[in-house]
Order: sequence, then C-alpha cells, then structure tokens
Amino acid sequence: MKQFFKFVLASVVGIIISAIIIVIIIAGIIGGLISSAGSEKTVDVEPNSVLRMTFTTPITERTPNNPLAGIDFLGLNKDKSTGLNDILANIRKAKTDGNIKGIFLDESYMTSGQATTEEIRNALIDFKKSGKFVIAYGEIYTQGFYYLASVADKVYINPKGMFEFHGFSSQITFLKGALDKLGIEAQIIKVGTYKSAVEPLILTKMSDANRLQVTSYLGSLYDHFLTGISKSRGINKDTLYNYADQMRVQFPEDALKLKLVDGLKYKDEILDELKKRTNTELKSDLHSVELGEYTNSTPDKDDDNSSSKNRIAIVYASGEISGGEGDDNNIGSERISKALRKVRLDDKVKAVVLRVNSPGGSSLASDVIWREVMLTKKVKPIIVSMGDVAASGGYYISCAADSIIAEPNTITGSIGIFAILPNLQKLFNDKLGVSFDGVKTGKYADLGDVSRPLTPEERFILQNSVNHGYDDFTKAVAQGRNKTQKYIDSIGQGRVWTGTQALKIGLVDRLGNINDAIASAAKKANVKNYKLVSYPEQKSFLNQLSGDVTVEARTRMLKSELGDNYRVYEQLKGITQMMRTPQTRLPYDIVIK
Repeated sequence: MKQFFKFVLASVVGIIISAIIIVIIIAGIIGGLISSAGSEKTVDVEPNSVLRMTFTTPITERTPNNPLAGIDFLGLNKDKSTGLNDILANIRKAKTDGNIKGIFLDESYMTSGQATTEEIRNALIDFKKSGKFVIAYGEIYTQGFYYLASVADKVYINPKGMFEFHGFSSQITFLKGALDKLGIEAQIIKVGTYKSAVEPLILTKMSDANRLQVTSYLGSLYDHFLTGISKSRGINKDTLYNYADQMRVQFPEDALKLKLVDGLKYKDEILDELKKRTNTELKSDLHSVELGEYTNSTPDKDDDNSSSKNRIAIVYASGEISGGEGDDNNIGSERISKALRKVRLDDKVKAVVLRVNSPGGSSLASDVIWREVMLTKKVKPIIVSMGDVAASGGYYISCAADSIIAEPNTITGSIGIFAILPNLQKLFNDKLGVSFDGVKTGKYADLGDVSRPLTPEERFILQNSVNHGYDDFTKAVAQGRNKTQKYIDSIGQGRVWTGTQALKIGLVDRLGNINDAIASAAKKANVKNYKLVSYPEQKSFLNQLSGDVTVEARTRMLKSELGDNYRVYEQLKGITQMMRTPQTRLPYDIVIK
C-alpha cells in the first residue's frame, strides 16, 4: 500500500513539474514573439520604392495594439490590419517622402464602410498633388474597391478577372416567422415612425415608412458613388447609371471598352510597369514597402510637432454603446467618460476631436457620455468627426459638440428610442411544458417577467419611460444644434440620413474628414503648432491576449460553420443584448451591396 501511494505521489509531482515546465516554455515563446514582433524597429525605405496598399480585412479606427499581428499563433488572426489613423498618416507621409515614387493599390476588397473608403480616397487624391503616381490592380473589383481605385492614374484588371458594377442594394433579415414557430413574442415599445430596428421581430417585410427612408438614403449614397467615379474617370454620371442599370459590364473587356479601366494586364505586367515608373531595371526586384511596415519608417518631419506644449486630443468612440469599460471596438460609457474628463482637465490639451463611429446602443450610456461632452464644451472647443456611422446613440453623444463634421456617405440621424421585452409564455408552456407560479408584494413587483405578456398597465408604464427618453434625446439635440425641439422631432422619429442629407437639414455643420475636424479644432482653439494625442489609452496586448484569443477562436469557428448565416446569428445576438434596456440604436445593421 505504501508503495502504491509512493507511485501516486511521484506521478502527481511529475505532472506538476511538467505543467510548470510547459508554462515556462510557452511564456518564453510568447516573450520571444513579443520581443521580435513588437520591437517597433524603424523600417528603412529603399530609394525609388512603391508603397503597396492592400485592404482585405476590416479597417478599424485605430491600428490594434497587437505586436503578434501577422503571426498565426494561439489562434490569433494572421492577417495584420492597419487602422484608419495609420493609413491616412502613411499616405500623408508618403506624399513628401523622397524615397516613395508612387502608391500601388493591389488586390483589395474594401470591407470597410463607405465613409472610411471616402477618407482613404480623398487622401489619395491629395497624394497625387505631389506629382507622384497611383496605380490600381485587381483580379476582382468590388464596387467598394473600384470607388477607391477610380482615383488612380491607371486602373488595371486581370484579363480573366471580375468587375462588379451593378448598383447598390440593402437587404434586411426578418425573424418574425422563426419567433412565431418558437412561441416567442417580441413586445415592442418605441417612439419614432422610422425607428425600424424592431421591424425584423414583428414584421415579415419592410414597413412603408422604412422602405421610404431606405430608398432615400440608399439613393443618396449611390448618387455620391456615381458622382465620385464620374469626376475621376471623366464619364457622365447618367451614363454610369445606365451602365449599372443595364448590367453592361459582364467581362473585363466590357469595363475596358466603356473606359472604366485603362487596361487588361496580368500581375507580372503590372510589376514591369511599376519598375519602369520607378526607374528600376526589369531584371531587378521592385522596391516596395507594405502599408503596415511603412508605419515604422522615419516620421514626416513636417508633421512632427512633438516639441510643442499644445495638444489636440482625439477621443475615439467606436462600436456599440453600453455601460462599463468597453474596449477599442465597443464604447463603454465609463471608459469614454474618463477619457473626456482627462482631456478636459489637462491644461496642455487646447481642443478635442471626438471621433464617432457608432450605431448607438444603450440610451442611458449615451446620455452619460453626452453629459461629459457638454462639460468639455464649456471649457475648451470640441469638434465631432463622424466615421461610417454616427447614428442614434452615436448622434446623441455628438450633438452637444461645438461643430459636427461628417463625410457625405456617413450614416447618421436615427433620433429615436425603443425597448424590447420578450414574452416567452408560449415557448415555456406549449413547446417545453414548463409553467411558473409565485407570489409578489406589489402589483408591479414582477414587471418585465418574460414568462408572461405585459398587461395594458405595464405597457403604459414602459411606453411612458420610452417617451420620456425620446423627449430627453430631442431636447439634447435641439439644444446642441440651436433648433426647436419641434423641428428636431420632425426630422427625428428614428429616420436615418446620409451626411449629405444631414447637412441640408442642419444635423451636421459641414462635410469633411478627420483631418478637417482637427484643423477646425486647432483654429477654434487658436493654436498653430500642436501635437496630436489619442484617447482612451489602448489596452496592452498582454491584458487583452486571453480574451482576444478566446473570442477570435469562437468567432472563426462560428463563421466557418454558419457561412452567410453568420449575419443572422449576429442579429439574434444583438437582439438579446438589447432586451429590457431602452435603446437609442440604428435600425438593424446596414449592409450595402
């Protein structure tokens, strides 16, 4: 018996020691990878180089703080992504970099929103003022990539490639039929004729009001798309409309014949042309630098004001709005509020740019952030720069600023509020055979219980709460935009607008990008030399490692299993997060194809 316990003890000790050794080895591997990948070595750019830009992953507002990006390790995404902040900075830097002779737009899909694409496109237009070239090439041109590429000096497509040019469409997935089969009723309390976020739960097709607003903003987006291409390619806008409407482009040869592209070439022919443009011998390798690598090249001296004591703070508010801390991809009211308080109390910060890219979310959390914007406005200028989306709660947190700048194709507005409370009585009783019983000390003690439908009195109470929230929302917008509350209600009601439309009705002050917002903030603060500082501080890689690995691995698995149905899963997941709490949120997820 003693011998048995001896062996057991030895085995346990052996397992513990082995586990410790494995942990040490893994820690060493991670440490080594972090050391090598995160060393931030300065990249030397060869003379006569080309800046190669590819966009095949979603573009975030800021480059993720991930030194292991680009390394397929522990389930991490091996695709290194570059944030919009670094993309714009790199294009601006390349404009004056003597070693960079031009930009090569290569094989991109542009999964980003339209306003993000607009910012990059405008940066390329500005880059061309230097006299340097921009060449675009793709085997497949999505409409998003073509819109970007259309500003290039030359646009080339693979002779056997694909060219999409067929107009815009937007589709909504309706879930009412599935909920009915499950015995689930979505009890809706809302304010806003156009507040259609709840429609997928209670209808099987678009309401007339929703169809009207979608037709309106989709038409506005498409008009801007065609106008931009018309100006860049020198083709009449009505002609472009007819090309798309009649599906005139079915093969690369069609795109060439209609002058949408400049040539049909294979990749080796493109590389040869780039060599000629950079005075590189055809037998030699082309000198090129990747977008992500170029971030670590020598800084632009004209852009270096690090010695200045003045600061302009950029506070990034990106993602859905909720209470708590949030992260770089989700707006936590506590985290953003802390950032706004910090820049407000910092005497070195002379002005603030609030960069908003959000469909909204919690009404309460939105109001918490709105309060901090109001307080900041009292002591220093604060300018809002809108990204792809700044709607509903995203507009709520913007409306108190001194000025609001949006892109023409920003999605904004959606001033409305709603709440969803599920009634699962049929699911429990008829489908699962489960019933409930209990006692309560007051008539409304179990208000919100999902095992039964709302009573008329309870629905009145909840409707009153939502009405009160809408009144607060419209008052805040009226105060911030110097309009009457009656007028805001007339353009509110949950209606979605593009940036171009929002300018006409007074919801934004001008059209422009984040650099325009920075310049506006500097002018209002009367400072010429300043340093840009970003808030909130990004979480360290080690702090987010375990969570990111788990979330990304789960997301990858679900996307692989569900395919195109992953969007439906995301929609259901979003609905569960919206339950019970009043929401100032954009109607559904707008996807333009």
